[in-house]
Amino acid sequence: MAHIGIGLLGCGTVGTGVVRLLQQNKQKHENFTGRPLRVEKILVSNMDKERAEIIDRTILTTDPDEVLKNPDIDIVVEVMGGTGLAKEYVLRALNEKKNIVTANKDLMAMAGEELFSSAAKNDVDLMFEASVAGGIPIISPLKNALASNKINKVMGIINGTTNFILTKMYKDGSDFSEVLALAQEKGYAETDPTADIEGLDAARKIAILASIAFNTRVTLDDVYVEGITKISSRDIEYAKELNCTIKLVGLAQETNGQVEARVHPVLLPLYHPLAKVDDVYNAVYVEGDAVGDVMFQGLGAGEMPTASAVVGDILQVGKNIVKNVSPRDNCSCYQKKEIIGIEDTFDKYFIRMTVADRPGVLAQIAGLFGDNDVSIDSVIQKKYCEGKADLVLITEKVQDRNLKKAIEQIKGLEPVYALENLIRVEKES
Repeated sequence: MAHIGIGLLGCGTVGTGVVRLLQQNKQKHENFTGRPLRVEKILVSNMDKERAEIIDRTILTTDPDEVLKNPDIDIVVEVMGGTGLAKEYVLRALNEKKNIVTANKDLMAMAGEELFSSAAKNDVDLMFEASVAGGIPIISPLKNALASNKINKVMGIINGTTNFILTKMYKDGSDFSEVLALAQEKGYAETDPTADIEGLDAARKIAILASIAFNTRVTLDDVYVEGITKISSRDIEYAKELNCTIKLVGLAQETNGQVEARVHPVLLPLYHPLAKVDDVYNAVYVEGDAVGDVMFQGLGAGEMPTASAVVGDILQVGKNIVKNVSPRDNCSCYQKKEIIGIEDTFDKYFIRMTVADRPGVLAQIAGLFGDNDVSIDSVIQKKYCEGKADLVLITEKVQDRNLKKAIEQIKGLEPVYALENLIRVEKES
């Protein structure tokens, strides 16, 4: 019986997991596709590196052509990461009529349009379920099971590192720097954690999800990004007082044909479905006009969760090959919708500032907010130390540009010592 040949670009954590899972459920996979699956070649950068026992060292190579031009390979699996060589090799593989499965969010967020165009030209599949939220199925549901819906909003906790940090801060009252060090110690955060804590990792993922959900191209440059480095234990304590928690959220929504995409911390009321998604878990919450609200939750990274999504794509492509089914229309972006900037978005806000502890200060601040069409919903004021007070304001829903204008004026007031933080609030708190 003919087999389905697989070539891997990369053999790190995810690549090893793919090989492990292909072996672990070998018979089930053959029953699903109708043919055995066999890893023919694995491209690595270092032949001498110590590897798991399941890796057959005789099929390792440092020559990309042994994967890209190999006539025995039907599916090329890109798990090397990055956008340099990975993009070059994927494009070359597509031009060799190889089907592609990738786990690379950077590649899909930054070069998706070019890759989809090449896949269509060469009449092959390009699958990328593992590029967002690891083992959580979300791309296929958006493209297929939820395709009958008009999606209004996609909102998710899509970075495990930041979710771990914020969870520990909430539960233990720890400071950001202390928990970041713990995350690095546990291997949840990289030595250079910038992509995670500044929101860039989540931004790439929400760009991908927004493009699929709203059928229009959303690139990384279209996503407004704030990280979590300014979140303090004092912010967490006030969030608790308001019956909220703080999460780093990726949000994309469509309003009147306009699409917005952003990543930033959010005060979530404890009744919100995302509020209880803790530690390194991820979740994606979707609002559709027919289905209503649905949520997908699970491990968003790691060897086997990510391998689960990669191998799931391999099986779908394998079945297409066996049944001689034409590749699906890979790209969902058949419309061109306006992407609106952050200054035109509307939100409620949590604002914490340090002010002089004396009469009349709140009236001055409220006056400037009023001058800029910003309404205040609630106020908390507590003595911070001798002569100073914490002032926490929750606004009504306000346009970002108006709030920022008011904030700049308020920062110039003599009794305002510091604007400590400004965090968006999801719905009612």
